[in-house]
Amino acid sequence: MKILLVTRGSQGDVYPYLQLAKELGAQSHEVTLNLPRVFEGQAKDAGLRYTLQGHDDIGSMMENELDTKDFLDWTRRVIGNQFKELIPLLGEHDILVASNTEFAAPSIAEYLKKPYIRTAYGPFIPSRTIPPPIFPWPTPHPILRPALLWGFLNAGLNLMVKKPLNRHRVALGMPPIQDQADHAPRNAFNYLMYSPSLGSVDPKWPYPWAIGGYIFNDQMPYNEESYGNFIKFIEKDDKKSLFFTLGSCKSNDHQRFAARLFALCRKHDCKLVIGSGWCKLGSALPHHEDLFLLEPVIPHHLVFPRCSAIIHHGGIGTTHSAARSGRPQMIQALFLDQWYWAEQTRKLGVGPGKIDLKRCTDGELEKNVLDLLNNESYQRDAALLGEKIRQEKGLENACHKITHLPWKPAGR
Repeated sequence: MKILLVTRGSQGDVYPYLQLAKELGAQSHEVTLNLPRVFEGQAKDAGLRYTLQGHDDIGSMMENELDTKDFLDWTRRVIGNQFKELIPLLGEHDILVASNTEFAAPSIAEYLKKPYIRTAYGPFIPSRTIPPPIFPWPTPHPILRPALLWGFLNAGLNLMVKKPLNRHRVALGMPPIQDQADHAPRNAFNYLMYSPSLGSVDPKWPYPWAIGGYIFNDQMPYNEESYGNFIKFIEKDDKKSLFFTLGSCKSNDHQRFAARLFALCRKHDCKLVIGSGWCKLGSALPHHEDLFLLEPVIPHHLVFPRCSAIIHHGGIGTTHSAARSGRPQMIQALFLDQWYWAEQTRKLGVGPGKIDLKRCTDGELEKNVLDLLNNESYQRDAALLGEKIRQEKGLENACHKITHLPWKPAGR
């Protein structure tokens, strides 16, 4: 089978596709991975066949503080490039598997009469019980009910993308769409690429769907010297170790928040490990024996199990890696689905939920950090969740769904 994989976004969006491409290739399928230019090195190191997206400025975007509107605009403005680049690419393949391209991808697959699997890293399917994961209202509300919130989101998306989408569809001799929010999931097989133990589903979704688990990429190369230094830092004493990262995200308050965390750790005789990420988090802090900056990327599966607790931004990959490690976690959501994952961790009892990086007082921060480090209930529930996720077979399930898809595309 000739398989075209298309992904956009940050590490948590792209790394699973690197592993997916590698595994499908090992199963003797002909795989082409289309991805942002910033990840070319990883694709090359993995020995994958790949093409680079002609216009994807995710790297430069991550240099600034972002919000949900930034990401929607980012997604919208590449629609024309996707039609231009993906039609000839998909024409050479049997099936399209794509993430973060749902505006153009359904129309492209429909035009070429090819099967399309729309992978999602959250419940991004209109629902009457689950609010849109990109809104900061993940809990039930008497007025802002899920159906109403989906209505707001769908109306906004239609204003943003329906006109450019229909312009391309008409140029290809296709009828215009009426509602992008219905068109995307209806003209795809919706494969939820997150843990059923961590995320939620709506059994009443009126679209074809399945859930298979997150794909962890544990084969990424890493700096062994840096990892060895990290191990020495952890094992040098019996102090509790707190891990903090914002991954590929950035906030105007990120360095100040790192300093506040470090002051707390010193006050309570704990160690702080900072994953510097793309924003060089913690670089302004002075050298100290109880502070470790993890500057070269070390895979989460090697780091998280050795820490006492984890504070992070709530990205899909970091949230799942923290959950798999069996360690308590607390999320400082910044945008998109991070509010959703913060609420899920709270509901599952693996941490206090979210904390506002910008608005929390020193007293609130201290209370939450000490709760995260010392609450035995969090430790117990996090360990149980970790056991469940370690039993899931995300990569195996995704490969099987792609190669045994019973669903036929529109127009065939």
